[in-house]
Amino acid sequence: MRGTKKGRKFGLLTGKRRAFLRVLSHNLIMRGKIQTTEARAKEIRPKVEKLVTLAKKGDIAALRLLMRRMPKDPAYKLFHEIGPKYKTKRGGYLRIRKTTTTRKRDGVKQAVIEFI
Repeated sequence: MRGTKKGRKFGLLTGKRRAFLRVLSHNLIMRGKIQTTEARAKEIRPKVEKLVTLAKKGDIAALRLLMRRMPKDPAYKLFHEIGPKYKTKRGGYLRIRKTTTTRKRDGVKQAVIEFI
């Protein structure tokens, strides 16, 4: 039997989808919160939470892994600012708040994803 694939496709090919999600997570880390669609917010939440868990370790190997997975600026921000902030928290670093607004052109529900 064919197994189901995990995750949303967003109408993009694999490489473009990875780049798109990487840019979304980069913006979330640098700004602290972003407004986007519910599907996008739900898709980047586990990815960013795994990066925060990695940044919490605080050793040089974790920093090198972060540098491999994202550009320099968000990796440093995760490692030096966000990681130590959540040192005692065991998970659930992000919150998704659904808003009442919809996108004007296609009516997609909007959400705000932010660090707690």
